[in-house]
Amino acid sequence: MKKQIIKSLTKNFESHVNKTENGIEFWLARDLQNLLGYTDWRNFLKVISKAKTACEISGNEVSDRFVDISKTIKMPKTAKKTVLDIMLDRYACYLIAQNGDSRKEEIAFAQTYFATQTRKFEIIEKRIQDTERLKARQKLTETEKEFSGVIFQKTGSDKNFGLIRSKGDRALFGYVTNEMKNRLNVPPKRVLADFQPTIILKAKDFATEITIFNSKEKDLNTERQISEEHITNNRSVRKTLISRGITPEKLPAEEDIKKVERKLKSEDKKMPKTVKKLK
Repeated sequence: MKKQIIKSLTKNFESHVNKTENGIEFWLARDLQNLLGYTDWRNFLKVISKAKTACEISGNEVSDRFVDISKTIKMPKTAKKTVLDIMLDRYACYLIAQNGDSRKEEIAFAQTYFATQTRKFEIIEKRIQDTERLKARQKLTETEKEFSGVIFQKTGSDKNFGLIRSKGDRALFGYVTNEMKNRLNVPPKRVLADFQPTIILKAKDFATEITIFNSKEKDLNTERQISEEHITNNRSVRKTLISRGITPEKLPAEEDIKKVERKLKSEDKKMPKTVKKLK
């Protein structure tokens, strides 16, 4: 495909990108129909139908990526007509291109264009998720350090910290810390939280923050009092998670947070200085 054609097609595809108020990009199916060289809407709907099937097979929610809408178009003599259309995200567009007529020049271009764009988005999304998880892990570390200090101040010893934390884990997961480490195949000498997802890190942090607050406000001075407080708070957090369809002990282990941190630092070093300043 000649460079001039590629440049022209790229401009056409990007000029039809729309954005929601949340900054989410999407294409309209009727615009995409023309971009992909389809003159008949009914024929294009057949391609969309195949794409929806592929979407479902891949485990994605079709209604999240193919959103039915209606819009008003102008007709001759100031008349107007309401027609059906579909909002499509990048992945939906990619699936449509994959199921289109590959003999069409526009389809051949779109298959590469959307595959590339989707991959870029996935990389960005993964980095955001990794960064969020790392921040949550660092925040939990700070909170637990404060908690250890509170326990020392209240009981005269910080040796109870591990015991109290394990009791909190049992209330949150139904298993003590070492049992959860075994369930998730966490190395014996590593910390459980280094392998847990962001939602659990934030849940544990929240429960611990409440325990710190109440230990001070209620002047809890013994290991038993602080343990009971921590158990109550973790049970409350567990109840909230389960009510929202999240069972803490059933969530799979995540990548070692230390590896994630090294990877992010390595990527930062490779970024241009101007990009780093904008972060």
